[in-house]
Formats: sequence, C-alpha cells, structure tokens
Amino acid sequence: MTKHSFSRRAFAGLMTAAVLTLSLATPALADQLDDLRRSGAVGERFDGLLVARDASASGFVSQVNAQRSGIYQDRATKQGVSPADVGRVYAKQIFQKAPKGTYFQKEDGSWVQK
Repeated sequence: MTKHSFSRRAFAGLMTAAVLTLSLATPALADQLDDLRRSGAVGERFDGLLVARDASASGFVSQVNAQRSGIYQDRATKQGVSPADVGRVYAKQIFQKAPKGTYFQKEDGSWVQK
C-alpha cells in the first residue's frame, strides 16, 4: 500500500466518521448551537472548533470544543493522522451543515459569513 492510497482511505474514513458523529449530536445541543451561530454569538473556525464571538457564549464554546477535541483525538488515533487533520475534515462538514448566517473564521483570521 502506498502512502497516497492510505491518505485517501484515511480521508474517506474521516469523512464517514464526521458525518456519523455530527448526526449523533443531541438535538438540544444542536439547536442551541444553531441558535448561537445564527445570532453571530458563536462562529466556526477552519480547524473544526468554535469561537465565542460574544463573551456570553464562552462557556458553551468551551464545552463543545472539549467534546469536539476528544472526538478529533479519538479519530486521529484510529486513522493514524493528526487531530488537526481530523478537525479540518470536520470543519468542511460543519460548513456544509451550518445554518445560513453562520460566521466562519479562515486560517488567516478573517471572517466570512455563510
């Protein structure tokens, strides 16, 4: 097996895991997250973590980021990649599923709105 084919398999596995994990989020938590994203109080980052754009959301952001970081670490260990790589894969899925109006922070620190 070549390194290139492993990378494709790892990426495919990560995408599948991302979709499954994101779909298993508790409805109440998902609803709260969507509300905070729509209001602009919470934004998503390029690395799959949240950013509190309003100080009132910082506790929620810390809780969700702790959960996401654990998921990313677990997936990274299973796939033989870095947690940062996993987070970037999840960020793409998050972008696709996030409600209109969600802010996304790019790697250069700039913000775009979906």
